[in-house]
Amino acid sequence: MTEKVSQSGMIDRTQNMIERAIRRNIKGLKYLTASPVKVGLTPKELIYERGTLRLYHYLPIATELYRVPVLLVMATTNRAYVFDLAPGQSMVEYLLKQGFDVYVIDWEPPTAEERNLTLADYTQEFIPACVRQVRQNCGEPDISIVGYCMGGVLSLIYAASHTDGPLKNIACLTTPVDWTKMGLTSIWADEEHFNVDKLVDTLGIIPQDFIQSSFEMLRPASRTAGKIRMWEQMWNDDFVKSYRAFERWGNETLPLAGEYFRDTIRELMWNNKLFKGELVLRGKTAKLSDITIPVFHAIAEHDHIVAYGASKPLLELVGSEDKSEIVLKGGHVSLIAGPNAVGRMWPRLSNWLGERST
Repeated sequence: MTEKVSQSGMIDRTQNMIERAIRRNIKGLKYLTASPVKVGLTPKELIYERGTLRLYHYLPIATELYRVPVLLVMATTNRAYVFDLAPGQSMVEYLLKQGFDVYVIDWEPPTAEERNLTLADYTQEFIPACVRQVRQNCGEPDISIVGYCMGGVLSLIYAASHTDGPLKNIACLTTPVDWTKMGLTSIWADEEHFNVDKLVDTLGIIPQDFIQSSFEMLRPASRTAGKIRMWEQMWNDDFVKSYRAFERWGNETLPLAGEYFRDTIRELMWNNKLFKGELVLRGKTAKLSDITIPVFHAIAEHDHIVAYGASKPLLELVGSEDKSEIVLKGGHVSLIAGPNAVGRMWPRLSNWLGERST
C-alpha cells in the first residue's frame, strides 16, 4: 500500500514537472515578444509641473477622507510608479482605500538647461512649491510627507529647514542619514578615487547608464539571478507580471542634474553634513535635531542599497518625542512594493498616519 502511494506521488510530481515545463516554454516565447507591462494605473491628475518636477493628485476613492493629505516624495533616480505598480500591488491604492488624500512628487529626466539644479533647488524650491500646491488643492493647512530613499533625505532636509510648518508628520522609508555607513557605495564613491568634479564638469547631466551601473555594482549578480528565477517561475502568471513591473521600473532609472549629484556626493557622502547637523542651504541650517513633529521610520533588514547602519541613527538624531521605528524583512524595494508589503509595511504606515491625520 505504501509503495503504491509513493508511486502515485512520484507520478503526480512528474506530471506537474511536465506541465510546468510546457507552460514555461510556451509563456517564455510570449514574454520575449510582449509589450511593456502597464504600470501606475491608479487614476491621477497632474496639478503642477516645473522642469523635471511633476506633482500628481490621485483621485480619492473612499467616501470619507482623513483631514491631513499625504505627499509621497520619490527618489530622484527613479519613477514614482513603484508606489503604484499594479492593482493589488500598489501602496497608493492601499492608502486611498484607507481614506487618505494622496499626492506624489514624480520626476522626469532633467534637461541640459537643468544641469545646474542643486540640492537647495530640490529642498528649498521644489518641495516647498509642491507643499503649497497640495494645500491649495485640498484646502487643508497641514500636510504629511512620506519620503522613499533619497526622497526621504530630501524630505528630512525640507523638514529640518522649515520647522515653522506646515508639515504635520513625516515618514521615511529606507532613508540614509549616516552616509559613512553606506557600505559599497561609500567605497566606490571614496573621495580619494572618485573625481566627481571631472564627471560633472564634463557631462553636465549624469547619464542614466552611469546611475544604473552604480546600483548594479552593489549586487552584481542580482540581474542574472532575477532572470534565472523568472525563468523558473515562467509558468506562474502572477510572478511574471510582478517581475516584469519591477524589471521595467529598474530599467527606467533616471539621469541626474550634475550640480545636484555633486552636492549629494560632497555635502552628504563625503562630509556627512546632514548627520553632523552642518548642512547649510541658502542660509538655512538643516539640523535633524530641529525636527520635532511625529516621525515614522521604516528600515529594510536586507537592504543592499541603504545599509542598516546608514538608516538606523535617524530617530536618535531627530528632536521629536513622538517617533516610531520598524525593521522589517525584505529589501530596498520589496519593503514598499513587494508581495508581502501589503501585510507588513503598508498597514503599519497607514495606522501610524491615521492616528495623526485628524
